[in-house]
Amino acid sequence: MIDFIKGGIAKDDRGQIRFVNDFDISLVKRFYIIKNVDLTLVRGWRAHRIEQRWFYILSGSFAIDIVRIDDWETASTDLPVERLFLSTNENQVLHLSAGYATAFQSLEENSELLVFSDFGIENAPYDDYTYPLDYFINRK
Repeated sequence: MIDFIKGGIAKDDRGQIRFVNDFDISLVKRFYIIKNVDLTLVRGWRAHRIEQRWFYILSGSFAIDIVRIDDWETASTDLPVERLFLSTNENQVLHLSAGYATAFQSLEENSELLVFSDFGIENAPYDDYTYPLDYFINRK
């Protein structure tokens, strides 16, 4: 399941507060921040069979390619790739349930992507599936 959790922004003479009040973080075990070295790098493909993740743009914007994995032993190369664009202007959290592979590309200098996971790092070696960047032929 691909889902968006909408947020908002409150502004006054002191500045602003960005928020996503409907994001229930009770399942979150850890987080990390992705900052690509430049705008040409595409970080991916990495998939998780049991881990779900939530994504929030801290700064800038990203293109995120998403593939639902059909076979964990040998994923089909022609699976549909969905491309999403996320920006700080949207104030939303992207939620991906377990079972997806992702690839990320920064669209602006110094873009940062905050990623939340519902499993601790000790689980990572058991739920980490990687594919070459050209594996899924429908990537745009």
